[in-house]
Amino acid sequence: MYRYLTIGVALLEIFIIQGCLRDVEPAATYETTKFTSAARHRSTMRCYTVLGRTYRPTFVKVGQKMRGIASWYGPNFHGKYTSNGERYNMYAKTAAHKTWPMDTMVRVTNLQNGRSTVVRINDRGPFVRGRVIDCSYAAGKELGLDKSGIAKVELEVVGFAGKVTKSSDKSVAGSSTALKQIRLRDFGIQLGAFRRKEGAIETKRRFVAKEKIRKPYRVEIRKAEDKNGTLYRVWLLGFDTEEAARVYRECRGMNGPIVRP
Repeated sequence: MYRYLTIGVALLEIFIIQGCLRDVEPAATYETTKFTSAARHRSTMRCYTVLGRTYRPTFVKVGQKMRGIASWYGPNFHGKYTSNGERYNMYAKTAAHKTWPMDTMVRVTNLQNGRSTVVRINDRGPFVRGRVIDCSYAAGKELGLDKSGIAKVELEVVGFAGKVTKSSDKSVAGSSTALKQIRLRDFGIQLGAFRRKEGAIETKRRFVAKEKIRKPYRVEIRKAEDKNGTLYRVWLLGFDTEEAARVYRECRGMNGPIVRP
């Protein structure tokens, strides 16, 4: 009985504490690039829903890879606006990706014929299960998609802000020229604060089970002292930048403060 009473009080505490906390504004500022305005950069990194499914844009690193099915789009969209505000040019090597930042440079390799090309992300999509990228006509032709329609591909991040980097820098897209911000490692989101350790343990267990946390992210309980005694704080840690933590918090409707503990 005591165990269930403790858990109930703990859950009540987390709702009260999180409800009273105020959001911490990120230090990052989006800058206009050659292709994308600052406002567009910010808006295209927010969560969005298409056909009943919610997508959560995320920051990426040079060298990060993904596999799936590629397709291409052409004449029917030529001249229309893309997600970053520019007009789609089927003869330019661009592509649509559901979650990677605008102006991210991606090497696309057709695993079925070995062909590859480098594209710049300037649109969102494709919204078809299993497909990871929608290439422009020009890029698709280089990959052989104009004949096959779709193909299994591997994507690799090779640069940001419309430029391919030659360095081995593994910094996140948010610290490239596309986003100007102070990069401090291991930012975290507070999930709750408890007087009872049992409440912190239960909150950690529930969150890990729900979100299926994987590296580099982790959930920790940290003990602190204040004028009223011992306090157990639960943290979701592992974000490279404050902006990355903010996007994660916003997408999941969280309201805990963001700090670098």
